[in-house]
Amino acid sequence: MLSYNSGRKNPKILIVTPEITYLPDGMGNMSNRLKAKAGGLADVSASLVAALYKQGADVHVALPHYRRMFNIDVGKLINSELRVYVSRLSNSRIHLAEDRVFYYRNSVYSNYAVDSFKQALAFQREVINNIIPRVNPDLIHCNDWMTGLIPAHARRLGIPCLFTVHNIHTQKMTLEQIEDRGIDAAEFWNYLYYDRPPFNYEESRSNNRVDLLCSGIFAAHFINTVSPTFLNEICDGRHDFVPDNIRQEIMAKKAAGCASGILNAPDDSYDPATDPDVECNYTAANVWDGKRKNKVEFQRKTGLDVDPEAPIFYWPSRLDPIQKGCQLLAEIMYDVIHQYWADGLQIAIVANGSFQYWFHEIARFHDISNRVAVVDFDDNLSHHGYAAADFMLIPSRFEPCGLPQMISPIYGTLSIATNTGGLHDTVHPLDLGNNTGNGFVFNDYDANALHWAINQAMTFYRNPRAVREPVLQRIMTEAKKMFNHEVTAKHYIEIYETMLQRPLVR
Repeated sequence: MLSYNSGRKNPKILIVTPEITYLPDGMGNMSNRLKAKAGGLADVSASLVAALYKQGADVHVALPHYRRMFNIDVGKLINSELRVYVSRLSNSRIHLAEDRVFYYRNSVYSNYAVDSFKQALAFQREVINNIIPRVNPDLIHCNDWMTGLIPAHARRLGIPCLFTVHNIHTQKMTLEQIEDRGIDAAEFWNYLYYDRPPFNYEESRSNNRVDLLCSGIFAAHFINTVSPTFLNEICDGRHDFVPDNIRQEIMAKKAAGCASGILNAPDDSYDPATDPDVECNYTAANVWDGKRKNKVEFQRKTGLDVDPEAPIFYWPSRLDPIQKGCQLLAEIMYDVIHQYWADGLQIAIVANGSFQYWFHEIARFHDISNRVAVVDFDDNLSHHGYAAADFMLIPSRFEPCGLPQMISPIYGTLSIATNTGGLHDTVHPLDLGNNTGNGFVFNDYDANALHWAINQAMTFYRNPRAVREPVLQRIMTEAKKMFNHEVTAKHYIEIYETMLQRPLVR
């Protein structure tokens, strides 16, 4: 149980997040309907809330009221139902930020900067003006740039605040713009981070922009990234896409002992024993037969040659050449298939993105569509792919965390990954002699290095069943213990306890 140095036995924790996948039963009458997901942040938020709630912590959640995504049509409720609906929400631990900018959305984020600007300020206005006063929390946990003003407000109030950096993305706006949206930034303006050092409030109000992500990092009492290695890479200057101001503030937090890296975890639905999207459910005990049955059906669905002996290399991530390294695979794809033609090697791509066209063209030009499947992303087929494949490809240039390389070993699929960020923390070189490791890692971000790792994977694949099956069973068993929400939540709870026990600096 969490304890607080002020004497409160069970402190209130307010988690502020723009997205979430589920909430535990008992938190409110609408908990099973509140789902708004764009990425891993939704899963992390959900798992953390569930773990805290399970422990009996007084956990509260603030999120935008996405009425359309929540399938709530308030306009159709009769007056008595509406009164019950509102009263139950207000008495629960779920606190919805109300603004019509959220009501009719079909997705969490917008492609339009102006729209995202309005959403972020409306959400933070409601949290600052209404939700924090109503909850009166002992600790606030904020996530990403859409909550970047709240740590400054929390610092003014003397409430410890954790800020989690999921993505290096930010927006900038002036104090004037912030205040025009109903947030009294004059109360905490000196805890925000600006384009240039402010001389005073009046001088900076209209022409010195506030960086929302950097403000969250700067004002928070403690921060974390979503993998330990990515935190170190930022501080070491490994990634040129990280702005200097953000890097410097993260370095300052780390130097002060107020920064850490905590890995995300896959959604609980990724479990071959219960996954409804796989052809044949299986566990570590029957992984060999289970994967073969899933392979055959997956090959039928995607137009690949039906051959249970053929090794499948699987690509489940978006086809983004800036981050994900899909161009590395395109460069060597035909050579790899030609090299292992006798082995029946196949490549299955279940993903969308700008590079999909080129994979189609390579398969068409070389007439190898029976060996290369390129299909649009489909969540059901994606789950099936993990169960059918032997190897999963994730040759990213950088990876703040990554989830595919954690999902794969749960299904008995070995990852082929670049040695970077969260991949470094989760994919370890397979060592048959010592019976350790769960994949194949390469250091250089280039096509030759990826080809080398695929060669290593094929060397393993050519071993007999007696060698491979125990390895798959070990990897599946270890993955279930390592990559789950309980482990992730445990690390966050440890940070909460540290923050609640230390004196606050105001």
